[in-house]
Amino acid sequence: MFARTHFAAGVALFSTMLATTPGHAADSRQQQLANSSCQALHTAAAAVPGDGPMLLPSYPAVAQDGGTSRALAGVAFVYDNALAGIALTACGEPGQARRIADALLLAAAHDPGFKDGRLRNAYRSGAVQGDRIELPGYWQSQGDYWSQDPYQVGTATGNVAWAALLLLTVHDSTHDRRYLDAAVAQLHWIQAHARNDSAPPAYEGGLFGYDNAQQAQHWKATEHNIDIHAAATWAARESGGNAQIQSTLTQQARLAAGFVDAMWDDTQHRFLVGTLGDGRTLSRDKSGLDAQVWPLLAFQPHPAAWNQVWHWVDAEHRSGDGYGYRRHPDGIWTEGTAQVAAAMQASGRTVPDSLWQLLAAQRADDGMLYATPQARIGTDFAIGPNSTHADFFYYHLPHLGATAWTALAAKAWNPFTGRPIARAENTP
Repeated sequence: MFARTHFAAGVALFSTMLATTPGHAADSRQQQLANSSCQALHTAAAAVPGDGPMLLPSYPAVAQDGGTSRALAGVAFVYDNALAGIALTACGEPGQARRIADALLLAAAHDPGFKDGRLRNAYRSGAVQGDRIELPGYWQSQGDYWSQDPYQVGTATGNVAWAALLLLTVHDSTHDRRYLDAAVAQLHWIQAHARNDSAPPAYEGGLFGYDNAQQAQHWKATEHNIDIHAAATWAARESGGNAQIQSTLTQQARLAAGFVDAMWDDTQHRFLVGTLGDGRTLSRDKSGLDAQVWPLLAFQPHPAAWNQVWHWVDAEHRSGDGYGYRRHPDGIWTEGTAQVAAAMQASGRTVPDSLWQLLAAQRADDGMLYATPQARIGTDFAIGPNSTHADFFYYHLPHLGATAWTALAAKAWNPFTGRPIARAENTP
């Protein structure tokens, strides 16, 4: 008994000593962050009654009043929900992920205005009643009309690809063919509505606007084509029993990958964000953090030269201990900082303890992480073709997407492959 007591005390002391060393302190903080972000997602999902289809609010703290954020109240963005479903799977709650996927199945099958199986950028959050998912909107008392956001009711190509990634994740956990078929259907929608073979060949941005006046977005985004490459590669891998579907998906993945590769600037060692609105002219002035780090996660393995992107990321996107969305950022983008942490792990780099601490410090009272610690940060991008300036901002609001990306990074889970992050050899 005496020996065992001393042995246990020795183990406890040794564990304490390990936890106080920098590397183990960072590991401990990463684990704590994984637990807290997973708990926040669990709480959000469990708050939606029942076990049927549901969508989670992207900004749960926004009240449905007349404030400036009213257009975000009760809105469930597909991208955020796809991330949340994938993160819930990484957190060990595949059943809750399936509820989100089931809502997307219904949304694609019962769109109020189109019969082509598309998904919108956003829907109304909450438990789904019957088989119809409502589009977001609110009654505008000044003018007596129903107000909808033209971006929310549109269909962005990248959001469709992220929905496919969630459906593929749920297929992996359930082996239910419906989810694989639904993912393939969304990729086919992209093929039919967004492919543009003019140089540089790639997939365009999607559709913007109200049902009776939707506009095709002819710009081509590196970010969107990363998403398509990942989803099509994954779906092709799962569709081995059907040679024709597999061949189509493989070609789709190859086209998207070719564009991403063409956006690599070997002089500045960074990725261009894509093209301007004409679909041909390369956009060289702007930089988006996601376009820089997502390729390191989505392409496994990736060209060794791409690891040089870290010099650009640190020089152009660093903001204090974290990272901002745009080039020379005006503040920290929590979601993007978590993306950097995930990509660092995929690149064999050590995630600084200060980065985990910064992410943990963004926790709001409800457990969700703030989109930014600043009141507002810019992106240098416009929401839509009718914008007169770069009006796409992130605000100091608890955000589902930021929480989900943090959970993914802390759990070391790769949303582009549906597997734990495979650490590469250490890179400089």
